[in-house]
Amino acid sequence: MQYFKIKETLEASSYGAVLEGPEQFVAVLTPEEWPSLRDSFRMGIDMEMPGAEIHETRAIVNYDSLTGGFSVPDRKNIDGPDFDFSFALDEKGIVFIDGSGFVEKKIGFIAKSKKWKLPSLERFIYDFLESIIDGDLALLDEKEQRLIEIEDSMESDDAADYPSMLNDVRGELLTMRSHYEQLIDLGQELEENENGFFAEGNLRYFRLFTERVMRLQDNLTNLRDYIAQLRDFFQAKVDVKQNRIMTILTIITSIFMPLTLIAGWYGMNFKYMPELYTVWGYPVVILISIAIVVVCLVYFRKKKWL
Repeated sequence: MQYFKIKETLEASSYGAVLEGPEQFVAVLTPEEWPSLRDSFRMGIDMEMPGAEIHETRAIVNYDSLTGGFSVPDRKNIDGPDFDFSFALDEKGIVFIDGSGFVEKKIGFIAKSKKWKLPSLERFIYDFLESIIDGDLALLDEKEQRLIEIEDSMESDDAADYPSMLNDVRGELLTMRSHYEQLIDLGQELEENENGFFAEGNLRYFRLFTERVMRLQDNLTNLRDYIAQLRDFFQAKVDVKQNRIMTILTIITSIFMPLTLIAGWYGMNFKYMPELYTVWGYPVVILISIAIVVVCLVYFRKKKWL
């Protein structure tokens, strides 16, 4: 367990000090520690907090508290397991219930790097939420660069694995899109300030956070549109290739159709077919067949079908 007082910086404290002191506080507990310490924080929690199975980021308004959970994708492995943890807050402070170490890492970063001129619970929450999306713009830029590389490869290659590559990126973007939508809902819920926990002048922090996530969501939407364009481009290349193959097959069929007619005609072997007994019949048929092939090739090339 960890306890901090919100002063100019996050100042490490103790269990008794944060409960009795006038300063707003931050506490980090494990899921095993929370049940025994829940009542000591004197938060009016009249609903069950999210348990171990947290599938989304959301806030729940209670009689005299705000509870909820976070489900944060691992930026290094977006398709992997999320970082899941719960929280409870009121006007006195916020308690995180986390067994993954994610919250501890984020708070450690805030304690070392942030110094506030006007310290408050709202400012801490803002910095904590900002730490969750820190680096996401660079992450989206990386995805865009990956899509540009795929597009460049498509120009000179017909590899069949491009759809799966695009689907992988698309799946990651869908995960991030859902995450951003939930963060926007959370920011708007905090800004609503239904229980009056936050100072009116500090609600701008939640509005700033929500607007930043919306900008990230806009960038993500542009990337999804880019993927759709690349999929259409790849399908167009496949269609062109198939059309080229069909054109070649049609040309070959057109060339050999008259030859097939000749072969079928003289393969009937009727008794009174005079050509069957002509000395020059066989060479003449060969010359006629060659002439047909040459004429067809010249005609098709003139029409730019070859």
